[in-house]
Amino acid sequence: MLVSTNKTDRILLMKSLTRLLALAALCMLSLVSAAQGAEEAGDTLPEVLESVHQGMVDLRELTERIETVPERFREPLEFRRDEHSLSVMERLDALVRRAAKLPADDPQRLAIEERLQTDLALSSETIVSRMEAQGQKIEQYSKASQELSGQEQVATRAFVASLESLRLRYSEALVDLIEARRLLGLPVDDVATKIEEKLYIQAESLSSVIEFTGSALDQIRKQQKIDPDNADLAATAREMSLLQKNNLDRLERVVALLKRLDRDVVNYQGVMLKWSQGLSFRNLEKDALSSVIGESWKSFRESVAENAPDLLFNLLIFAVIIFFFRAVSRLARRGIRAACERPGVRLSTLLKDTLESIVGGAVMAIGILMALSQIGIALGPMLAGLGVAGFIVGFALQDTLGNFASGAMILLYRPYDVDDFVEVAGAVGFVKKMSLVSTTIATVDNQVLVVPNSKIWGDVIKNVTAQKVRRVDMLFGIGYGDDIAKAEQLLQSIVDSHEKVLKKPEANIKVHELGDSSVNLIVRPWTRTEDYWTVYWDITREAKLRFDQEGITIPFPQRDVHVYNAPQKS
Repeated sequence: MLVSTNKTDRILLMKSLTRLLALAALCMLSLVSAAQGAEEAGDTLPEVLESVHQGMVDLRELTERIETVPERFREPLEFRRDEHSLSVMERLDALVRRAAKLPADDPQRLAIEERLQTDLALSSETIVSRMEAQGQKIEQYSKASQELSGQEQVATRAFVASLESLRLRYSEALVDLIEARRLLGLPVDDVATKIEEKLYIQAESLSSVIEFTGSALDQIRKQQKIDPDNADLAATAREMSLLQKNNLDRLERVVALLKRLDRDVVNYQGVMLKWSQGLSFRNLEKDALSSVIGESWKSFRESVAENAPDLLFNLLIFAVIIFFFRAVSRLARRGIRAACERPGVRLSTLLKDTLESIVGGAVMAIGILMALSQIGIALGPMLAGLGVAGFIVGFALQDTLGNFASGAMILLYRPYDVDDFVEVAGAVGFVKKMSLVSTTIATVDNQVLVVPNSKIWGDVIKNVTAQKVRRVDMLFGIGYGDDIAKAEQLLQSIVDSHEKVLKKPEANIKVHELGDSSVNLIVRPWTRTEDYWTVYWDITREAKLRFDQEGITIPFPQRDVHVYNAPQKS
């Protein structure tokens, strides 16, 4: 620590810090003005450039001033300087991209390109130097954390993580500048070479650490299975899992930057795909996936070669147990069948088949459980958990499970489908929605009915639109004094002339019955299901009109009343 020896030194120190804070404030104001210029003045790019340039000048002045402050104040000020510097880089990148959208011979673009040639070069050099400085700090504090313990070690590691994140942000800013230089037609080979080298070093280091940490974490988890109550193992596993996650996140950002530079990242994607907890579409590339599959297959073959004798023996015992209980199951079925068919035993065929299936299935289930236990699967906890869970769920959701089972039967046999016109459980209308629990029906007057599947499956299901073709049943009555042949011919012509009546099957027109006041004729043409009511209404109307024209009467019930006068008494 720096100790002031007199009052004058302390005053000078305070003045120096005050100037630095004021300069930092000016940097922020410069950034704000640059942002406002970028948003408000869309056609004044030179003014925006001037604002960004002023921000860079202020940052250089702040960097020079930081070197003059005591050591204990330098770290916080450098951190703030880095934040401001990254903000300036972001604004500069946005400015370049705006300028690149202008025509190549635009005066504003030419002026900006001339100014930016120097600024972009200085920015690239500044970022490279800052990245080198960050790398030195990371190495320094990483070594120091190994000699610390407790809270000091945790704090130092957190500081190292923040430095790592800051270095990655500088790398991203440098890649942005490389793309900006390409947009303006400036050379990028020297800058790209520097950043590629640094990114490859980071990617290789992170990949090595991830591989080492992943292997160690696998060993710790194996030990946890043997000693699950060990708190030290659990704490170590949590700490290493967090470290692994952070390293994978950093590697993913580095790989993204290398991809933006059109560099090969298959090996690093394979590492991420191998050790990540979940799959990511960004890592599922053909080469990376092939690499991981190849390594997994190699590991599998080595494991099989090492454990092949024990594995084959267990599989042999498994097969023997299955075949043995299969034979016992067949014998049990035959025994039950013979017992049920003994003289004097009166059982239905369905009950016989049910008893036979239950006994045979139970024997086979016991054999499967014994075979699974032979190959090392612990069945006790699994069966206990499934039994308790099944009891609770079945008791709580018995009505719902009934609907679910009915829905499964409806799904399996498909007595109706969406948009069919049905009559089920007292509801008539079109099926609009189906689920395993209920069926939604829209009536003809546009009401919505939700019917539980258990009520549907337990009742008669009438599907009106299940077939593509339907027969239209109509009945027409004529008077007893009318010509039957003429009426039949007239109805036949009406049916034949209707465009929606099918030629095959042929329509059926016959004398059906002799009613109380009319001779009733049936008319039964065939049509498509969607045309049913059109045919019904059209033929009914046309029959009335044609009967009237041809003088054929359509009788209606009549009653004759006879009035008798009683003789008067004298």
